[in-house]
Amino acid sequence: MPLALLALAIGAFGIGTTEFVIMGLLPQVAGDLGVSVPTAGLLVTGYALGVMIGAPIMTVLGTRISRKNMLMLLMGLFIVGNVISAVAPVFAVMLIGRVVASLAHGAFFGIGSVVAAELVAPEKKAGAISLMFTGLTVANVVGVPLGTFVGQSAGWRVTFLIVAVLGVVGLAGVAKLVPDLPKPEGVQLRHEMAALTNPQVLLAMAMTVLGFGGVFAAITYIAPMMTEVSGYADSSVTWLMVLFGLGMVAGNLIGGRFADRRLMPMLFTALGGLAVVLALFTVGAPNKAAAAVAVFLIGALGFATVPPLQKRVLDYAHDAPTLASAANIGAFNLGNALAAWLGGIVISAGYGYTAPNAVGAVLAAAALVLAFVSQRLEHRSGPVAARSRQPATGRADTPDAEVVHH
Repeated sequence: MPLALLALAIGAFGIGTTEFVIMGLLPQVAGDLGVSVPTAGLLVTGYALGVMIGAPIMTVLGTRISRKNMLMLLMGLFIVGNVISAVAPVFAVMLIGRVVASLAHGAFFGIGSVVAAELVAPEKKAGAISLMFTGLTVANVVGVPLGTFVGQSAGWRVTFLIVAVLGVVGLAGVAKLVPDLPKPEGVQLRHEMAALTNPQVLLAMAMTVLGFGGVFAAITYIAPMMTEVSGYADSSVTWLMVLFGLGMVAGNLIGGRFADRRLMPMLFTALGGLAVVLALFTVGAPNKAAAAVAVFLIGALGFATVPPLQKRVLDYAHDAPTLASAANIGAFNLGNALAAWLGGIVISAGYGYTAPNAVGAVLAAAALVLAFVSQRLEHRSGPVAARSRQPATGRADTPDAEVVHH
């Protein structure tokens, strides 16, 4: 695997830390800024919506410059957003900082996925994508727990300043290790937009929204759920986030391995398992051991869907993958926003901190239904669909391999 994948993973590590660290710090942020926990949950929703909106916009703007320069620009935007969050005097400013940082997220992973896939042979694309996303998952084993610990002991503002420093490291990594790939030639916006009309691309994005929504329905409110329902101490939230992160790493690597071999069975297993675990978590949360196991499995099953879904989008949008790839990252975060919002609604309605788990189970089950619909549609399409999913021809190490069909 090319060394450039390490640079992409470093950037992903910083982005993953800022995205997920807020989960363990919601009570502290809410108390300091004088808002309720459900209101503080809007920091998750706002970030996710920023990713969803920013992903296509920043990706389209990125077609005007080289991919390396665009990745560096995105990391710069990420740094600024986290500094704003760290110094925010009121909740509104904190929300603005989160949105500014989120604008870099979707395009970074979208462009990064395309670059990662182009740097390797066709049969290794999902593995390369999963390696880049390993930075995101490792952030939940190292960055998020440490950030949660620092936030609880030294203040959440210190955490976001450290995250900004991680952004500087990520920027340096991209500058040093990512090759100076030329900007895509021959790529037109109408080609990119046309890829988004493919029914299989749309189905994959819908699965992304619902499946990942299932994950975030539970994880957004993990801190109050574990402390108020399961009986864990505040200090234990750090180690519970480590468990979640370990699950993410395992699921991401397993998903990447099997997505290159048996993609749809991998999706069926992950989405079905996620729905079951979330349903059981709704009633099993008061048991400490069961709650800990559930947190691990939610991370593993949720992130086992990332490489196969991202690869499926790239396969069906192979003629113009950049915008579709970034849009699918936006879909992950639309699921995050939807889940955080729905979770806040059921908590505010008085159903308790375990109610978001039930919401997540329904979302994951809906994603599983769409996976079966997608496979049935693929079988009906026959050889034509199979041909459309072949990777673009050309050398695997050609930076702009996807444009050869234009």
